[in-house]
Amino acid sequence: MSTFLIEPGAKLANRYRLDTVVSETGGATRWKATDETLARPVAVWTFAEGFPRTSEVVRAARATSRIPDARVTQVFDADDTTPVPYVVEEWVIGSSLAELLAQGPMEPERAAGLVAEAAEAIAAAHAGGLHHLCLTPGKLMWSSGGAVKVTGIGVDAALLGNNVPNPGAVDAQGLGNLLYAALTGYWPTGPQSGLPGAPQGPMGPYPPGQLRQGVGEPLASITTRAALPQLVGQMVPGPPIATPAEFCAAMADVPRLIPLPVSPAETAPPEPGTSRRTGEFDATNNQRRTSRTSSAAAAAPARAGSRPAPSRMDQREAREGGLSAKRVLVGAMALVVFVAVVVGAWTFGSMMNSGTDGEADPTANATDEVPEEAELVVLDIAGSDGFDPLGDNTEHGQNAPLAHDGDPGTAWNTEGYNDPMGTKKSGVGLILDLGSSQEVREVDLALPSRDYGVQIRIGDSDSASDDASLDSSLPAVWEGQVSGEQTVTLDEAVTGQYVVVWFTALPADGSKYRGTIYEVEVRGT
Repeated sequence: MSTFLIEPGAKLANRYRLDTVVSETGGATRWKATDETLARPVAVWTFAEGFPRTSEVVRAARATSRIPDARVTQVFDADDTTPVPYVVEEWVIGSSLAELLAQGPMEPERAAGLVAEAAEAIAAAHAGGLHHLCLTPGKLMWSSGGAVKVTGIGVDAALLGNNVPNPGAVDAQGLGNLLYAALTGYWPTGPQSGLPGAPQGPMGPYPPGQLRQGVGEPLASITTRAALPQLVGQMVPGPPIATPAEFCAAMADVPRLIPLPVSPAETAPPEPGTSRRTGEFDATNNQRRTSRTSSAAAAAPARAGSRPAPSRMDQREAREGGLSAKRVLVGAMALVVFVAVVVGAWTFGSMMNSGTDGEADPTANATDEVPEEAELVVLDIAGSDGFDPLGDNTEHGQNAPLAHDGDPGTAWNTEGYNDPMGTKKSGVGLILDLGSSQEVREVDLALPSRDYGVQIRIGDSDSASDDASLDSSLPAVWEGQVSGEQTVTLDEAVTGQYVVVWFTALPADGSKYRGTIYEVEVRGT
C-alpha cells in the first residue's frame, strides 16, 4: 500500500489517526496525528511501498527511544511489519529556533544556553551510536512545557542513508551553525528555514563577532571553530571542533542563561525535559519582570506577542495572599465569638453572684491566650556572591543576583569541576546576605532536575578558610539530596545574617560537574 494514497483520517494500528501532512521526503511522509488511545497529538512517519530505508528508519527510531536524555524527542512506537510501516514520535509544541529568531538575534548568554543544551543531547546520541546529520533551525525547539527538544535524532540520519564518513564532524558543524544563527540571525551556509544567508567575505561567511557587537570570547571563537573550520588558524586560534563532545567541552565554562521567551501557537501542560522553565514576561510593557529584591538584574525585552505566565514565586504569593485573606476572615469571626462568650460569661457570673456576700470568681472573665503561629514572610536578600572558602575560584560571583531576581529563566552557576566534589574540596556554594541577623525557617530552591548533594548553612559570619572555620562560622542546619524544586523546612528556626546553599556533590553537566540555581528564596519571621 502506498503512503501517498493514505488520506487524512486514516488510522494506523487502530490507534493513530493521521490528520495533516507536515512534510514529504522522497517516499517518507511526516504527519501530525492523534493518538486516540491517550488523546494526545503525535508525529507519525509513514513510508511509501518500496521506500528503500524503511527498516533502517524503524531500527534507528527504536534505538533513539533508548537514549537516556529527555531533550531527545521521544519515540513512542515503531513497526515495519504492517501493511503501512510507521514510526510514532512525540509532537513537540513550542517554538523552533527559526521562530525564536524572527524578532532578531538572541542575547549571547541565552544563545549559548539553548545550543549547549542541544549539544548535550546530540553528544548523548553519539554515545549511543546515533547521529543527526541534518541540524537546522527547525530541528531545535523550545517547547511550551519549558524544555529544549532536538527533533530528528537517529530518524533523520536514517532517512538520509547515514552514509557519511565523519558524522561527528557533520553534527559538530551543525551545532556551530545553530550557535552562529542564534547569535547573528543568519545561517552560515545560505538561506535556511526562513533565515537569510550570512554575508560573505573573501574567506566565506563573516565570523559572528564581525556581524554583531557584544559576542565576546570565547563564544565567538567556539562558534567559528565549529561552524567555520576554514577560518581556524587564520582568524581564531585552536583546532576545529570535530565532535559534539568537543563542542560540549568547549561550552562548559561559557556563561549561559536559559530558558527563552516563547509565544507558542498551541498550549500544553509542562512536560519532562530539561529542568529549565519558561521566563516570565509582562504583557503590558513587553518587559521581563524585574526583581523584588534590591539586587535585581536589569529587565530584558520580551519578544512580541509573549504572554505572561504566572511564575512559581507569583503562584506562591497568590496562594499566600489567599491564605492571608482567609486568616483575616477567620480571625474576625473568632473575635465575634470571643466577645460573645466573654459577655455571656460575665452576665451569667453576675446573675449567680448577685445577693451573696461571697467574692466574685477572679477567673470568671479570664480567657486562655493561645499564641498564634508566626506567619512566614520572604526575607529580603541584601547581597549575594559565589562562595568558595579556599578562594581559588570566583564561582561566577557576578551572576549571583540571578539566583534571586524573581526570574526562573536566569541562573547562577558554579565553576565547572573535573570531579563531583569531595576530592579536592568539600564543596562550593552561593552565599546570601540578609543584611542583618534574621530568624530563618525555610529555604525554597529551584535547581535543574539532577541529583545535588546540598547543605543549608546559616551563621552571622561569612569568614571561612577551611572546613573547621566553615563549620564554626556557618554551621550546617540541613543536609540532603535536592533535584528540581524543593522547599527545605528547618526543624527549628535558626538565626543568622548569612545563608549558604552549599553543594557537597555536583552532577555532571556536559564534560564538567557544575552546580546551578535558578531561584532561591529565604523565608522566616
